Amino acid sequence: MTETTQPSPLLMPPERHIRIAAIVYPQLDQMDLTGPFAVLSRLPNSSFQLLWKEKAVVRDMHGLALLPDATFAEATGADAPSIDLLVIPGGAGQELLMEDGEVLSFIAQQAARAKCVFSICTGALLCGAAGLLKGRKATCYWPAFGLLKYFGAVPTDQRVVVDGNLVTAAGLTAGIDGALQVAAMLRGENVAKGIQLALQYAPEPPFDCGSPETAPAELVAELRHATADLILHRLATAKRVGEKLGVVVD
Repeated sequence: MTETTQPSPLLMPPERHIRIAAIVYPQLDQMDLTGPFAVLSRLPNSSFQLLWKEKAVVRDMHGLALLPDATFAEATGADAPSIDLLVIPGGAGQELLMEDGEVLSFIAQQAARAKCVFSICTGALLCGAAGLLKGRKATCYWPAFGLLKYFGAVPTDQRVVVDGNLVTAAGLTAGIDGALQVAAMLRGENVAKGIQLALQYAPEPPFDCGSPETAPAELVAELRHATADLILHRLATAKRVGEKLGVVVD
């Protein structure tokens, strides 16, 4: 996690409750959710809800069942407190949501009020489709990184990118790093460091192939081939959405 020398402008006093909400949907990748959940659910004086259109079980892209706590409508009713931190995971099912008016409207409306918006993996593309990335630095999962420009983003090839109150993390496990950064921004570095220690998060992977820069070329080619159809669908959708947003791509 990047060390900071100045207090975060998003820092919240300990007595201020933090309401965290994450969008779940069919065919998300659970790692984009559960990694950050392990960090953010440990924030002092906070609550964490899973939200979707309906309170029915959704399954991630590998079959894990997840049960939303509330619907969008319930979470934003007249008596509901504002969402302070909106978490947007990615996954194969994200592509279908880039033109889903209900989902995009919810993201845009909550982002306008939230203290912080945090996307993981291709969740950044949902932020883009909701109009949140115009002129802002962002990252996402490396096979989809080239799509950020269609939403007016400034693509930034880093594991975690912070632009004001927008935090974007690259693929999957980067969500843990991003969540620790968010924890530091909202509750201070000491709290974030304590959570990192509690999780014993000191990764020592057995192989140095966690990015396309370090992985063998044949493995990179295999993954690109395996995701080629999905990326083509995402590309077509990103172009349509970008045109609606008025984004001009050279």
